[in-house]
Amino acid sequence: MANTYKLTLATFLDAARTAIAAVVSLLLARLLKLPEFYWAPISAIVIIQSTVDPRTLAWQRFAGTALGAALGALVATFFSPSALVYAAAIFLTGLLCALLRLRGAYRFAAITLSIVLLIAHQRPAWIVASHRFVEVSVGIAVALVIAELWPSHA
Repeated sequence: MANTYKLTLATFLDAARTAIAAVVSLLLARLLKLPEFYWAPISAIVIIQSTVDPRTLAWQRFAGTALGAALGALVATFFSPSALVYAAAIFLTGLLCALLRLRGAYRFAAITLSIVLLIAHQRPAWIVASHRFVEVSVGIAVALVIAELWPSHA
């Protein structure tokens, strides 16, 4: 049985809604001179294209990014990078998310922690972590505004 795809008005509007969220996030992040501005549109796309309620997913992404950024900055400040340190940090992130009842935020916390710990940066870890948090938050905020003003019908 062949897969058939139809271009419907809902498909067109969903693509337009996603493009607007991504571009507004990109422009806002650039206006704010965020160094890794691309995280803003990526975050907007994740929120706006999810099948989960945008408010629920936005909260998970926001909380997870905040936790992962804070923990990543702490770990990078006090420990030398190694696979063992990274493993312990990912493990601790999972435990903290469970204790704080942020289980849905664990994947976002682990992603942010990984970015802070595993990617070579020219700046101190706390600056990288705070930039990451702001970049993601810009995308989340734009996606929430667009989702509220223009609900998905796809």
